[in-house]
Amino acid sequence: MASLNVGNLGEYLREQRRNAQLSLRQLADAAGVSNPYLSQIERGLRKPSADILQQLAKALRISAETLYVQAGMLDEREREELETRAVILADPSINERQKQVLLQIYESFRKENALDTESTESTERTESTERTEGTEAAESARTAEQAAGADSGGAGGSAGSRGSSGGSGTTDGSAATPPSN
Repeated sequence: MASLNVGNLGEYLREQRRNAQLSLRQLADAAGVSNPYLSQIERGLRKPSADILQQLAKALRISAETLYVQAGMLDEREREELETRAVILADPSINERQKQVLLQIYESFRKENALDTESTESTERTESTERTEGTEAAESARTAEQAAGADSGGAGGSAGSRGSSGGSGTTDGSAATPPSN
């Protein structure tokens, strides 16, 4: 597990508590932790467990993942997603049911776009492979045509030579006139 970044976590918790207009005691009560313990977390003296962070997140109406990232427990792999979720959950102008619906819609869009991205990448890989295979096939066909052309051109050339070297033929292709007596 990553080492906890307790100082930044404490500052972040304090900021979130103030944005929610909660006193230290009110947040401690809502999260089910002691007032002194929460104070120590905010001052960077304690390392809270994931369970405590989850309780604090619920009381602050933010995502637990946001706190996990702040604590260094999670990578910032999808920071924007976490922030979007946190904003939706923290919005006091919509009710809980509306927040959950928004989060479900948001997640469905992300999944759809991920599938579109995968599909596009797959299509691009397929088209690239087809272009490569098509180019190779065209080159093989040209090589085969050239080889066949050399074979038939050689035979046609010698047949043409024999036909025109006959005694009574003309070079312009017209019929020869028979000799008169």
